[in-house]
Amino acid sequence: MSSASVIDEEVSRFDALAASWWDPKGPMAPLHAINPVRMRFVRDAIVKHFGRDDEAVAPFSGLSALDVGCGAGLLTEPLSRLGAEALGLDPGIETIGAARSHADSSGAHSRYRVGTLEDVVSEGGRFDIVLAMEVVEHVADVEFFVTAAAKALKPGGLFLGSTLNRTLKSFALAIVGAEYVLRWLPTGTHRWDKFVTPAEFSTALRNAGLWAPNATGLTYAPLTRQWRLARDLDVNYFIAASKPT
Repeated sequence: MSSASVIDEEVSRFDALAASWWDPKGPMAPLHAINPVRMRFVRDAIVKHFGRDDEAVAPFSGLSALDVGCGAGLLTEPLSRLGAEALGLDPGIETIGAARSHADSSGAHSRYRVGTLEDVVSEGGRFDIVLAMEVVEHVADVEFFVTAAAKALKPGGLFLGSTLNRTLKSFALAIVGAEYVLRWLPTGTHRWDKFVTPAEFSTALRNAGLWAPNATGLTYAPLTRQWRLARDLDVNYFIAASKPT
């Protein structure tokens, strides 16, 4: 797929894992492990930004959300269950097939399409929320991608992203540890030189016209084997920014 944001090798790598994406003990086990914490961050950020009732069954009701690089829908499905009109977007044909199949079997109301962010933008698609979780470290041009994400937002909308910081600590833990020692991820899943620092991500967001980028860390406690939100941005982190009204 020819695109200024997509790297074909990356698409092929994840497409090959489509059939096992929803297996919590399969190659995507780390995503399953962090998904509850990801959803906590996402829920808290959306509730706060849009002034929603956190106790509501469907606090995202009436909001449209674009989940860019959605994979097989690990975030897209819960977004729809919380009331959002959620569209999952991914360039992988097999991956989107797995997402649609799982949504059908689970009764989720999430929708999916094969394509790129620039496809959606060129068609005039605009959303209240744009998510890019574990995505920017896999794109060809971070600045281009973030600019397209900002264009896909409605005025007053919210951008939510997550990625890996480019530090020696992230090289040791996210690549050597996670891929080669613990085998949490298939070897070659990440390239350290593609990791994005919080400063770089924040600059790209500001250059795209988004306001007040704010980062939150994601850390792993080996003794309890739990992931949690933290101030430590050395390895994994989330970032949120808003579009002026």
